[in-house]
Amino acid sequence: MSDITLDRARTALDAAVRRAEKLGVKMNIAVVDAGANLKAFHRMDGAWLGSIDIAVRKARTARFFDMPTGDLGKLSQPGKDLYAIEHSNGGLITFPGGLPIKDGNGTIIGAIGVSGGQVEQDHEVATAGAEAR
Repeated sequence: MSDITLDRARTALDAAVRRAEKLGVKMNIAVVDAGANLKAFHRMDGAWLGSIDIAVRKARTARFFDMPTGDLGKLSQPGKDLYAIEHSNGGLITFPGGLPIKDGNGTIIGAIGVSGGQVEQDHEVATAGAEAR
């Protein structure tokens, strides 16, 4: 199994922090490895304490299901096949802000989760981190 390196995790964190600073939002940013274990974390000064757990769970959710957390959210609405999936795996997050991280070959090597802003901002910051090389 391919796995994210610490250098790549730091690159993702740095890119995400730069985007959060550009947006003027204090965020918590988590990167997990291919096994969904926490690899790197950054809490911006003044970021909400409650968002720490959300950021980690977004990253883990994105890795568990190899998809953006917002996409899983669409599949888990009432009446959909995955309704209530957020109660599995010790608690998932099914709104935007978590994305898989891929290597140059398209293999998923980890994931990033971001929390602290509006969901659109969380997704934008996660995208900056996930796409950083």
